[in-house]
Order: sequence, then C-alpha cells, then structure tokens
Amino acid sequence: MNPKPSPPRSPHPHASPAPSPFRSAGFRFLFAASAVSRGGVAVGNLALPLVAIVALDASVGEVGLLATLTTAAFLLVGPFGGVWVDRLRKRPVMIAADLARALLLGWVPLAWWAGWLTLEQLYGVALLAGVGTVFFDVAALSLLPLVVGRERLLAANSALHGFDAGVAVAGPAAAGGLVALVTAPFAVAANAVGCLASACLLAGVRVEEPAPERAGRGRVWAEVAEGARFVAGHPVLRPVLVQGGLANLGIRMVTVVLPVVLVAELGLSAGMVGLFLAGGGVGVLLGATFARRLAQRMGAGRTLWLLGLAIAPFGLVLPLVRDGALLWLAAGAWAVVTFKTGVDNVLLVSFRQRVTPDRLLGRMNASFRTVLTGALAVGSALTGLLGELAGPRAPLWAGALALALVWVPIAASPLRRLRDLPDAAPPDTEPPNATPPDTA
Repeated sequence: MNPKPSPPRSPHPHASPAPSPFRSAGFRFLFAASAVSRGGVAVGNLALPLVAIVALDASVGEVGLLATLTTAAFLLVGPFGGVWVDRLRKRPVMIAADLARALLLGWVPLAWWAGWLTLEQLYGVALLAGVGTVFFDVAALSLLPLVVGRERLLAANSALHGFDAGVAVAGPAAAGGLVALVTAPFAVAANAVGCLASACLLAGVRVEEPAPERAGRGRVWAEVAEGARFVAGHPVLRPVLVQGGLANLGIRMVTVVLPVVLVAELGLSAGMVGLFLAGGGVGVLLGATFARRLAQRMGAGRTLWLLGLAIAPFGLVLPLVRDGALLWLAAGAWAVVTFKTGVDNVLLVSFRQRVTPDRLLGRMNASFRTVLTGALAVGSALTGLLGELAGPRAPLWAGALALALVWVPIAASPLRRLRDLPDAAPPDTEPPNATPPDTA
C-alpha cells in the first residue's frame, strides 16, 4: 500500500536562517536567465499585438484572438508539458525552449522586412511560442529546488517574484518606449535576442540533476493523472491550489472591468487608468519584497490567512470607486490588495516546491499552471457575462468578493498553524494511489 501524504510539520522554530541564494553561482545564472526571459515576454506582450495592428491592419477581434493564443498553450499542453519535464533533465528543457522561442520570434521581423508576414503567421508564432513558455516556466519552477536546496526556497522565490513584480510595473512603459524607438517588428526581435541571452545564461547553471526515473513511467495520460491525484490528495497542495484559483479569478475580474468603470462611468483618461493600475504593480512588488520578513515574524502559514483576513475589507472598497476622495481611497485599497498577492506568490510557490518530491515537480507545477490559467479564462468569461446582465459594477463586486475570501482555504487547512515551511519531501516519496508502470 502506498503511504498517504503526511500532514505538514514545522521545523524547529529557532533554526538559523538559510544563507542567501545569491551566494550560489547557479542561482545567479538562473535568476539572470529568468530576468531576461521575463523582460522579453513583457516586450512581446505589447509588440506582437502592435505588429498585428500597425503592420497587418488587424481588427479588434483578430487582436483578441492573438492575445488568447498567447496563453492558450497553458490550457492545451500544460499537463503534458509537466510529464515531459519530469521525464527529462530540467536545464536542457529550458535551453531548448529558449532556442525555439528565439527562432519563432526572430521570424516576425524577418518576414515583415521581406514582405511575407501574415496574420496567420503571427497566430502560429503566438501559439508555438506559448508552448515554449509552458516548458520554460514549468522546468524553471522544477529546477529551482535543485539549484538552491529546499531550505533556501523562500529567499529565492522572494527574489524571483520581486523581479517579476518590478517587470509588471516598469515593463509596459519600457516596452512602449522600445516599440516607439525601433518599431514593433524590431521590438519582437529584441524579445528573440532576450531568449538567446537566456539560453546562454542557463548554460552557466551548474547543477547535479539526478537522472529522471524510468521505472515508474506509464502512458502519458496515466502520468498526468498521477500528478493531478498527488496535488488533489495532498494536505498542503490542495488548499494552496484552491486559494490560487480564487485569487486569479478575482484579480482577472477586477482588472478586466475596472478600466471600463474608470473610463466609461468616471470619465478618467487612459493615463489616469494606467496610474491606478500601476499602483497594483507596486503593491505586488512590495508584497514580494516583504514576504520573507513577514513569514519570519508571523510564521509562513499564519501570514497567509491572518494577513488575508486583515486585508479583506480593502477589497470591498474597490466597487465603491467614485470621483473625488473615493477614487484615491480605491486606488490605495487596490495597492493593499495586491500587496497580499505579492506575499502569496512567494509563500505559496515555496510551499509547493518544498513539499513535492523531485520526481513529481514538473507535473505538480504544470497542474497548478493549468488550473491557475484556467481561472483567468473563467474570470474573463464571467466578467463579460455579468457585465452584460447586470452592468460593469456587478463583476467588480464579484471579483472584489473573491479577493476578500482568498484567505479562507488556508485558514480551513493544516497550514493555518504553521510557523515555518513544511519539512522537505524526501526524493523517493510516492504520491497517493501511485500509478503502476505501463507493461503493455
């Protein structure tokens, strides 16, 4: 009989803090590669639609389809990507994904310059580059525990998510400046160069990756199901997944409809809307920066739900946004809500990586990315439906309510009593109801 996952335990509360992950040359190279990759994605997210609009005279619907294809890969191939990441060494997967994305994105300026570029080609680049991003992101999340060790995951994730939040704040402005300077097609070329630079930096990551296990392999669908059962049956991962899905649902509903309310109802300029939303990026950055300190002071598990409970009323201020003082109050509330998002990003990813055995890291991360991306898609659909039926304030209230309740799954789980991260999962831990190898 396979052992069930044991409930999380807290290490000794007076254990000395782990050294900085930046003392590891492998992490410095991994951080630099991730930074270059994230910066390139920020440029590409703006440049590709602008290529469609300016160079190919795309309609609103065509641009919307292009945007959909950039994230569709997470839903279409995410779980299978996790299986293959578990079957292979992670660093070569990341390098191959970078090289593939560089070739795809490099085609755009070349085809535009030669007069060959079509909208269908842009669709293909968006979808296939998205597949590359799936493999890169899942492999990166799975490689990190091998590079820094599980005892330094909190500090490492704080650094990585802090940079991601900084890109969210400054990335659109920097990408816009680059597009204005070199035109959209050549801004896509800069994204391709960033992928090449990321691949070169990853070559400097020296890590002893164990050979992937072959004995437990079955059919791909069986391995996907094994990873899903592990996540659904784990006392730490299950509430973390529910919390993350609820947070993504609320964030998407608010960010989709908030510009409509601010522009159509309150008559704000695009610049003011951008300033309002940028405050959310600052909140995420501060949350990621202070997550480690809060976890050390309050306890990692306790921070997740106590901070959420304290911040819950701020989310309910957002639907009350009006002209005057209420506008600034709502902007401040948005920054406070996203501060909690930044804290959650660091702590929850660290929990996930800490408790998952090496052989299941790829499938665990892919399962999470699929559900969390699916929550974004559901949030977009619900926003449109509620907005049509009851006006733009209805999805704003629904999203704010979801954000006000994100602490509940953690408070109802064993995580609520944890002061520190759970004990690291041993490498040979078997998931519940492990699938036997395929002998056919």
